[in-house]
Amino acid sequence: MLVLTRKKGESIMVGDNIEVKVLEVHAGQVKLGLQAPNDIPVHRKEVYEAIQRETRAAAAAPPSAEDISRIFRKRAEENE
Repeated sequence: MLVLTRKKGESIMVGDNIEVKVLEVHAGQVKLGLQAPNDIPVHRKEVYEAIQRETRAAAAAPPSAEDISRIFRKRAEENE
């Protein structure tokens, strides 16, 4: 882990196109601003972890009756 010290108004760059800027430091909290291209998702870690859990659960879940029906319809259309 790289540990950096920054003051209010200072930034760090991640690669060529992601800037992390310290906006405010107050009462033990740091407010950060992130500037990144729109195609790069940026989430708080707890949100990211929730998305990952949901994705794994969806991948592990058996297909629904609707999913199976859609697969059979698609195969039938392909064979016509």
